[in-house]
Amino acid sequence: MVSPTNFLLHAFLWLALAATAFSLSPNFYHNVCPQALPAIKRVVEAAVHKERRMGASLLRLHFHDCFVNGCDGSLLLDSTSSFETEKNARGNLNSVRGFEVVDQIKAEVDRVCGRPVVSCADILAVAARDSVVALGGPTWKVRLGRRDSTTASRTLADSVLPSASMDLPALINNFKNQGLNKRDLVALSGGHTIGLSQCLIFRNRIYNATNIDPAFAKERRATCPRTGGNTNLAPFDPTPARFDTAYFKNLVKERGLLTSDQALFSGGSTDKLVETYSKNPNVFWVDFGKSMIKMGNIKPLTGKQGQIRVNCRKVN
Repeated sequence: MVSPTNFLLHAFLWLALAATAFSLSPNFYHNVCPQALPAIKRVVEAAVHKERRMGASLLRLHFHDCFVNGCDGSLLLDSTSSFETEKNARGNLNSVRGFEVVDQIKAEVDRVCGRPVVSCADILAVAARDSVVALGGPTWKVRLGRRDSTTASRTLADSVLPSASMDLPALINNFKNQGLNKRDLVALSGGHTIGLSQCLIFRNRIYNATNIDPAFAKERRATCPRTGGNTNLAPFDPTPARFDTAYFKNLVKERGLLTSDQALFSGGSTDKLVETYSKNPNVFWVDFGKSMIKMGNIKPLTGKQGQIRVNCRKVN
């Protein structure tokens, strides 16, 4: 028989876990500021309309924020005397972009809400979803109620952000450390169906890889010389402004742009899933939404933790 003390302890632990799991909710701003989400959507749509690439940039901000100590808006903070910005980390430097759009969203949301009630971390989560939708992709219910961090860590960003040169075991391990499984890895990598990459990042693959379609390598070399042209851009797939399954179709043909892209289809345990996504857009869409929700749940600050920043670039 369970003792009353034990029962109460178990009940308390269960409640504590439940509170953590359910602290984020799609309806978090319904009563506080119902105009918040439509305001974010308006600014994102205008930004993506002006420059299609911005959709991928905003999606990437959320991803690179969540992987470094959880989805807490730490990536948005500029350097101070007490910490160096995560924007300077290897996986971010001269690469992450869209900060001015985040500033615009923040200004507009605070204007319609009358005060700062929406966190910068939540803005990144919603902007990522709205960007995908603006480029023809799936929608999902974003869980909200994150609060903003009061610090950032370039060192941590350097050690935890996945690199473009990773092989499959390294990628699986990198995502596992964030509580994400192989299915999440493949689905979230599908975010590369939009956007562009710099020559510096894929040069090694197009000149040295063996698991690459020769015609594709030749095509990419035309705009990415062995030396120079580091910032020259190339699309991840033939339709960089459309959220579709061309990314996965490319992988099956050994036309992945990054080493870490092609690693998902190179005789390993994720090959089958890549094939499934390449043939079934609906399966990919559903999984992408589920994995985005899961990633958005990584170590959020809630309740009285953190703060709601007035300016996304600095601590209040």
